[in-house]
Amino acid sequence: MERQADASAADNRLRTRDGVGIAGVILCLVVGAGAILLFMGLWKRFARETVPVLVDLPGGPWMAGGVLGLITVVGATGGLRRASSRAGETRLTQGLRAAGTAACSTAAFGPLFYLLSGLPVKNCRSASCEYIPGTGTAFLAYVVSVGIMGWLYWRWTTARSEAQAARERERLRRLRKKGKGKSRAARRE
Repeated sequence: MERQADASAADNRLRTRDGVGIAGVILCLVVGAGAILLFMGLWKRFARETVPVLVDLPGGPWMAGGVLGLITVVGATGGLRRASSRAGETRLTQGLRAAGTAACSTAAFGPLFYLLSGLPVKNCRSASCEYIPGTGTAFLAYVVSVGIMGWLYWRWTTARSEAQAARERERLRRLRKKGKGKSRAARRE
């Protein structure tokens, strides 16, 4: 009888703890969804108010798209270079590396979402969803500049790595010529 009472009390504590845990998860999901929606709404409002000013600057939407494309390529390059960690780093260095990667990733994806916020929204009839003149041209310039600069960066890094591999092959060839690049078994023969 006493065991049943202890088991029942323990079972009630587990149920209470599980219920509080489930309620906590649901609360976190609701707060998180609200924060995401608030951030997205503020971002869209910011973009809708500043894109017309940006495309009216000297150079127009072509220059704006090109500069945003350059920011994207530089951010992606920095993010890829910073993402790999090195052995023996302190926690502070790892934290700074993660913060740098996050900043570079924001620079890589921010301009894209900024320009997408200026494009018209489907099934929205309010004035806040209308097309902002020049955004399509800026988006086209963005895509072209990201494509060209990304391809040029890829060609540059490929050529650099090929040159380094050629230098290494030449170094090994010179060592083999002197007899120092052979294995121990090959030197004995």
